[in-house]
Amino acid sequence: MLYKLSHIFLLFVLLIMFSSCQESTEAKYEPKYSDVPPFEKNVYIFGVHPLHNPKRLFEVYQPMIDFINTNLTGAELRLEASRNYPSYDKKLFARHFHFSLPNPYQTVTSLQHRYKVFGKMGDDENFRGIILVRKDSNIKSVNDLKGKNVSYPAPTALAATMMPQWFLYSHGLDINKDITNSYVGSQESSIMNVFLGKSIASSTWPPPWYAFIKERPEVAQQVMIKWETPPLPNNGLVVRDDVPKEVLEKVKAVIFSLHTHKKGQEILEAMELSQYEEASAETYAPVVEFLKKFESEVRPIRVSK
Repeated sequence: MLYKLSHIFLLFVLLIMFSSCQESTEAKYEPKYSDVPPFEKNVYIFGVHPLHNPKRLFEVYQPMIDFINTNLTGAELRLEASRNYPSYDKKLFARHFHFSLPNPYQTVTSLQHRYKVFGKMGDDENFRGIILVRKDSNIKSVNDLKGKNVSYPAPTALAATMMPQWFLYSHGLDINKDITNSYVGSQESSIMNVFLGKSIASSTWPPPWYAFIKERPEVAQQVMIKWETPPLPNNGLVVRDDVPKEVLEKVKAVIFSLHTHKKGQEILEAMELSQYEEASAETYAPVVEFLKKFESEVRPIRVSK
């Protein structure tokens, strides 16, 4: 009995000693910090206005962003899509994007928010509005749209909304009284609205139209281009004024040379585009004049700036 008690007492003493040793070891532990922080690339957000729905936009533009990134050192571009035009406008005018591809209206408006124009899409002849109707609709003239519903992507879409509305206005239609204007959120939605008969006509612009009917040829069998507008300068490339010059120069070098090699030509083909080209704010003087006329004679553009 005495042996058992002494054995228990010995175990108790050993446990206390082990616990004290462990506490002493833990008390002496200090985390080690490296004097050299882990390497992180500077990330620059590249926003593209809603040329397509977000899924399609990533399919078309991510290859260009990936290719640019292979030519950057210490920096990385990240593509960001927006749900719709109001969402994109809000982010652009809040300077959320470092680089962006806005439509010409958004391009000239971005200058008020300390962006600079450094380039644009080529192929200005493609930057025109097109108005679509079903082939079985019997629409012959602009007056036949009176009392009907017409769909557009968004109020601030220049080629796909404002230019077609100017066309209708210049051909005798009061778009604020004679028709119902439906802003449906994207180029694809506008096309589908006329295809499904929800609108008597719809508007878009050539690149998304031709890209869409490649994937949905049955749409082209039932829908046709009824009218086209004159062109304006194509979508711009803008950069925030605090982006380092060396980063901008590297991005420019890649984008403006895409048309000179096979990989770049494949990237451009998905965009229905032949090349990007250098530009400045002065390039968009015709857009500024158009917007003045549009707002004074047709309607407010209705976006907070």
